[in-house]
Amino acid sequence: MVRKTSKNNDLLSSVRKDTSPKVYSLLVDLVNDNREDLAEIVIKIDYLLEYTSACIRQKDFNEAKETIKSVESRMNTLDKEGVDMEHLKHLYEGIKKKCK
Repeated sequence: MVRKTSKNNDLLSSVRKDTSPKVYSLLVDLVNDNREDLAEIVIKIDYLLEYTSACIRQKDFNEAKETIKSVESRMNTLDKEGVDMEHLKHLYEGIKKKCK
C-alpha cells in the first residue's frame, strides 16, 4: 500500500501549510493508519490551542478558559484511543499556565 502524503490525500494537503511539522507528522501517521477521524480531532485541537493563545493575548480569559475545556475533552478522546500526543500536551500545558 502506498504511503499517504499531502500529494495524494486531500486532508493532508489542506492542513500542510497551516500546521507545525510535529503536528503534521502526527496527522500523517494517523491518516496512514486509516484513522482520519482522529486526525480531524488533532486538527481541531491544534486550531483551538491557537485560538486560546490569541484569547490570552487579547486578555479574554473567560473565552480562553471555555476553549481550554473543549481542548481537554478532545485530548481525553485521543488519549483513550492511544494516540501519541506528546507535542500537543506540551502546547496545552504551556497555554494552560498562561490562562488565569
